[in-house]
Amino acid sequence: MAIQRILKPLLITIGAVSVALGVLGIFLPLVPTTPFLLLAAVCFSKSSERLHGWLLNNRWFGRYLRDYRAGRGVPPRAKVVALVTLWASMGYLVVERVPLVPVKALLLAIAVAVTVHLVRLKNRRPEPAASGARR
Repeated sequence: MAIQRILKPLLITIGAVSVALGVLGIFLPLVPTTPFLLLAAVCFSKSSERLHGWLLNNRWFGRYLRDYRAGRGVPPRAKVVALVTLWASMGYLVVERVPLVPVKALLLAIAVAVTVHLVRLKNRRPEPAASGARR
């Protein structure tokens, strides 16, 4: 019972920090969004039904998370936006801001790995429109 008293608040804290890092990842290309949100979903599923429901029904990333977890894929537009943002920011960093060649190489390797991951994700197909009953 003592472990439950410690574990639940710990999982809620890890989940909350993961959500914050995931949201930062939307704006910072080197911070991954999806893994942090998935971690938050796991933590919340084990500690708080309310927070788990909030996360999966969130208007900004709830559907994305549900689709990703269900293996339905990612919208192609989201992939394109992510790749353009990734390579624009990496290009800027490597060309203008990072003076050390090893760091440039590391940044480019990370960008390539993220690109490979994104490209390999299944594209989510648009859902067919619900057809009304015909008579």
